[in-house]
Amino acid sequence: MENFFNYITKPLTPEDVDVWFRSNNIIPEKLVLYYDFTRSLNMLIVKTYLGESDGSNETKITLSDEDKEHHFIWCWNKTLGNFKKESVQFIPEGEHLEYFKSFFNETFYNQKNEDIRNSINDFFTDLFDTQKPFTKSDLDMISSLYKVLDKNIEK
Repeated sequence: MENFFNYITKPLTPEDVDVWFRSNNIIPEKLVLYYDFTRSLNMLIVKTYLGESDGSNETKITLSDEDKEHHFIWCWNKTLGNFKKESVQFIPEGEHLEYFKSFFNETFYNQKNEDIRNSINDFFTDLFDTQKPFTKSDLDMISSLYKVLDKNIEK
């Protein structure tokens, strides 16, 4: 249990983080690009979603799973298109699409807790913040996300 606690809480030294980045071929500039991508996708999803709302004066709209998936795919394609305009091309389909679709299904579309839904942007901001101390858990998450996006960017 102590090992798990250290895994998620114990900060690593900047030197250890640098070694981790180098050994996993994580390029800081690409890390910024991938943060911009995740943030852009999240912002588009949040701003254009017309589903459930907890506001007492608003009508609650319940969307089907198919409607939610169509919304996600529209946001995905729009985000890819926006990056393509900046000469950054991601492959439209693949592991990265499935990764984000699964992530947003769990944390946004099917999440009843509004606080969790609203914390997604903070999660990505914190995850990609290279100025803060990283834990081993943080490095594993950032590495996974980096690798899945890096495999699906056209070079």
